Amino acid sequence: MVVYHLVSPDTLPAMNILIIVNNAAAKAQGAWPMIEQRLNAAGVGYDIYHTTAPGDATQKTRSALRAGTRTVAVVGGDGTLGEAAEGFFEFSENVTELPFPINPQAALAVLPAGTGDDFARGLYRRRMPLGDWIDTLIRHCKYSSALYLVIDVLYGLCDDYQKPFICLNASTMGIGGETAGRVASQGPFMRRFSGELRFAVAALSALTVWRERRVLVRVDDKVIADGPMNLAAVANAFYAGGGMVLSPDARADDGRLDVVTASGLSRTGVIRELSRIHSGGHVNNPKVRISQGRVVQLHTFSPEDAMPLEADGNVRGVTPVLFQVIPGALRFVF
Repeated sequence: MVVYHLVSPDTLPAMNILIIVNNAAAKAQGAWPMIEQRLNAAGVGYDIYHTTAPGDATQKTRSALRAGTRTVAVVGGDGTLGEAAEGFFEFSENVTELPFPINPQAALAVLPAGTGDDFARGLYRRRMPLGDWIDTLIRHCKYSSALYLVIDVLYGLCDDYQKPFICLNASTMGIGGETAGRVASQGPFMRRFSGELRFAVAALSALTVWRERRVLVRVDDKVIADGPMNLAAVANAFYAGGGMVLSPDARADDGRLDVVTASGLSRTGVIRELSRIHSGGHVNNPKVRISQGRVVQLHTFSPEDAMPLEADGNVRGVTPVLFQVIPGALRFVF
C-alpha cells in the first residue's frame, strides 16, 4: 500500500518553490504556457529555471535546496525528473557510502511533459491530464496541509562501481540501454510521435546490432543468473521505457528493487516479448526471470562485453554496476 502523509499546518514553514523547465523535453514548450497561466491565476509564487544542458537540473536543484527551497517541480519527462531527484542528495567522497538528503522535509513534484512520463503514469497506473497535475501542485503550494508520498530511490554505481548516480524509476541494461541512447538521439521528426512508438522504433533498431553477452547477476549476495543475456533491468516503479511493465509487482515504496533478466531469447523472441511487455505478459516466458532484493550487482567480464546502462532514460555509463535501494528517501507531491 502506498503511504500517504498529511502534514499539519504547524509543521510547515512558508512555501518556497522552484520550477525547472526542460524545453528539450518532448512536450515542455507546449505545456509551459498553460502551466504558467494556471499558476499565476491561482496566485502561486515561484522561481523558474530553464535547463540548458544534461545534468543541469541536478545542479540547480541541489543549490536551491541548500539555499532553503522546499519544493522543486519539474516540467519535463522522466530524465529531467530523475536529474532533479539526484539533486535532493549529497554524495560522499567515498562512493560506497549511501548519499544523504539535503533536506528530508523538501518535496519533489512533476508536471509531466516528456516522452514516456513513466513515473507519473505509474502512480495512477494510467496517464492523467496535465491539468490534474497542475491542480495537485497548486493545492500543495496554497494550502497549509500537504499530501505527499514517501518513496524509495535507487543508488547506482556503474563503470566498475566508480560512477555514482540516483535513479527514481528504473534502470535498464543491454538492449534497454541501447534503446535509451537511440531515443535520446531521435530528431524533430520522431519527437512528434508518442513515447510508445518512439521507444518501439528505437528498440527494433537496437535489436539489429545487439548480441548476447555473459552477465552475472547477484541479488542480496545470491547469484540468480550467470550466462548469456539479452536484457537486464532494475525497477523501482511500475512503468519504464514508454509504458513497459518491467515488473508488475514493482512499487516505489516497498523498500525493494525488482530485478528483471532475459536470457537465451532469439531476436524473434525479443520482438515477441516487446509486444507483450506493455501488459506484463513477458513474465510468463520461462526465459524471463524476476527477483526482488535490496542490493543488486550486475557484472560483465570484459570491456567489449560491457552493457550500456540507462537510468530514468538518461544514459549513465556501462556495466559492471551495483544498485542499492534507499528506502523512504524522498517526498513526492501527489
